[in-house]
Amino acid sequence: MNHLEALDAYFTSKREEHLNELKDFLRIPSISALSEHKEDMQKAAEWLKDSFKNAGLENLSIDETDGHPVVYGDWLHAEGKPTILFYGHYDVQPVDPLNLWESGPFDPEVRDNKLYARGASDDKGQVFMHIKAVEALMNENGSLPVNVKFIIEGEEEVGSPNLEKYIEENKEKLAADIIIISDTGMYGPGKPAICYGLRGLAGVQIDVKGAKGDLHSGIYGGGVQNPIHAISEILASFHDQEGTISVEGFYNDVRPLADEEREAYRALNFDEEALKEEIGVNELFGEKGYSYLEQTWTRPTLEVNGVFGGFSGEGIKTVLPSEAGAKITCRLVPDQDPEDIVKKLRAHIEKHKPAGVTVTVTEFDKGKPFITPFDHPAIQAAGKSYEKVYNVPTAFTRMGGSIPIVAAFDEILNLPVVLMGFGLSSENFHAPNEHFHLENFDKGLRVIGDYYYELAGFSKEDLRK
Repeated sequence: MNHLEALDAYFTSKREEHLNELKDFLRIPSISALSEHKEDMQKAAEWLKDSFKNAGLENLSIDETDGHPVVYGDWLHAEGKPTILFYGHYDVQPVDPLNLWESGPFDPEVRDNKLYARGASDDKGQVFMHIKAVEALMNENGSLPVNVKFIIEGEEEVGSPNLEKYIEENKEKLAADIIIISDTGMYGPGKPAICYGLRGLAGVQIDVKGAKGDLHSGIYGGGVQNPIHAISEILASFHDQEGTISVEGFYNDVRPLADEEREAYRALNFDEEALKEEIGVNELFGEKGYSYLEQTWTRPTLEVNGVFGGFSGEGIKTVLPSEAGAKITCRLVPDQDPEDIVKKLRAHIEKHKPAGVTVTVTEFDKGKPFITPFDHPAIQAAGKSYEKVYNVPTAFTRMGGSIPIVAAFDEILNLPVVLMGFGLSSENFHAPNEHFHLENFDKGLRVIGDYYYELAGFSKEDLRK
């Protein structure tokens, strides 16, 4: 029996046990953005530490930060073999609106071979798979083919504000030959993909203040600036009619898309009609001159994520509100800098600020974009492991989303990053009814286990090129 057959037998025999364990993990409401879940964050960290121990990892610790803790564990007895640093996160997004969930967000339920719960896909399910791959290899062989280090944080969903400092302070502890992250997705059902590029992020909140309090719209309307009108005017100024961002200098540092990449994306034969049906729109909209994949993988964006102000209850209230605001995020591409983009946003907002209001801009999440050569041996080896299990070629793609800490790993530890995900874009992460296709859970366990063997065939020098 070869190692892939052994892995298959092990995971088949343990499937229900593993699913029940994952459900226990998913029941913990580890929402990092909400302070009332601080104890749940600690509970999730303790759960991970116990899971590390059961898998055979050593040197376990729950490392405190200025926010939520980082959980660490390792196994370092494969002499002369490469060392893998695996990163993931145990925090999850808030669950609102709760009424749209078909089952409780923290009451895991399997329907149609999909596991429904907040965190099922992003990122607890994928973290769990790596732990179980280690456990399988330890149970089968009593050892691992490579050295491993695990670092699982609790603040990814709020921008990882404390992890960069943690990495800086623990360079020696985190020293490795490659970094593996499973917080990305596949190209489509049955279509594995290695992500070699991520967009960065810059987020701000715009607050508009008018009168000192709400005013009667009949008495004051027409003579006093309405903050909702003002915020609407600012937001409308961000794009032209064709979707191009109008902020001065916004595109200055955007790296042009290589012809080879454009050709590779065309070869994927992306089905825009199927996408429209899947998300329920009759037309796609975006920057002219670029395909949908190019727009969402390689071009920057400026999106309004929320608008607030005035009365929105049942019926009508004839009020002229004193305040209004909006939250916006920009997805950035190589070689854009989040700090520079925020400065340009501030200048644009100041230039387009209507009379009669004061405007405040508050900065939030920031993260640099990331890109790495997709011909790196560690990335190509991951593609081979996917192909053994899925029996189809692996696509090499970029991703429209952001994992802000990836660029920090790249810059601080100077290591190649392998983004091998098992989620699907249709799995509602960050939305109600988040779920994880169990087909990819099952196959992903085998892919990860095989990948450790693939990496064992490389020297450290090969992987650090």
